[in-house]
Amino acid sequence: MGLMERLAKGEVLVGDGATGTYLQGKGLEVGQAPETWNLSHPEIVRGMAADYFAAGSDLVETNTFGGNAFRLEKAGLEGRVAGLNRTAAKLARSAAPEGGLVVGCIGPTGEFMAPLGTLTSEAFYEAFAEQARALAEEGVDAFCVETMTALDEMTVAIRAVKEATGLPVMATMTFDAGPRGFATSMGVTIPQAVTGLAEAGADVVGTNCGNGSEKMVLIAREMGALTSLPILVQSNAGLPVMEGDRVVYPEAAEEMAARCGDMVKAGVRIVGGCCGTGPAHIAAIAAAVGRR
Repeated sequence: MGLMERLAKGEVLVGDGATGTYLQGKGLEVGQAPETWNLSHPEIVRGMAADYFAAGSDLVETNTFGGNAFRLEKAGLEGRVAGLNRTAAKLARSAAPEGGLVVGCIGPTGEFMAPLGTLTSEAFYEAFAEQARALAEEGVDAFCVETMTALDEMTVAIRAVKEATGLPVMATMTFDAGPRGFATSMGVTIPQAVTGLAEAGADVVGTNCGNGSEKMVLIAREMGALTSLPILVQSNAGLPVMEGDRVVYPEAAEEMAARCGDMVKAGVRIVGGCCGTGPAHIAAIAAAVGRR
């Protein structure tokens, strides 16, 4: 059964946890493109998907957050879009149990669209479509366009993925708390995001990264009052702090799981984790929403 069919039945689904945090725990160096591990460390990338499915994830994202042409070029991986994305999808699919959903992960380009930058919307469109086609060729079930802060980039990405593949698209933006409420670093408010994502064709809207679960509950409530679309939330394990020379995310799995009930009441239908979370957080979330 597909993602949208399961949501239509009223299921509350469990997403996965952080990719970067997991891979850094296995030796990925800070600043190294995680997508390179699809080729150099495939057993670890596959094991990550397997660990999240085993912890209770109903859906797991591919290791392709930076898998668009712009980001890969900066990592010295020109011309590797198709291969890196297809390999990531194969690895995640090979770890999926029966009924486990594989979601193509698409992150921002790191560039600005004209007139703020020099690149056209057509260039953004083609980059996102190229990545989406490669992931779809290996049978992903849906897509998550995530961690976006610019509404123009987000809407182009949604449209490119939908038109290139016809598959469901989840779309999440990253908000910061300010004196006038929540907004992205590019000034996009929650009402603007919800309206823009829906008009662009997103099947699921939501938020990821930037906040621990306490603030994510507040964002989810505001979103839930504005839309009838399913909502996806992937919280950080709190805000990072330095302990010696290590970056630590302090929010425990039990603390995050304790707020799942409030999220579901707000309209959240998919709950997962972002930076700092791992299989233990996902297991706690799965237990909290009755998936385990």
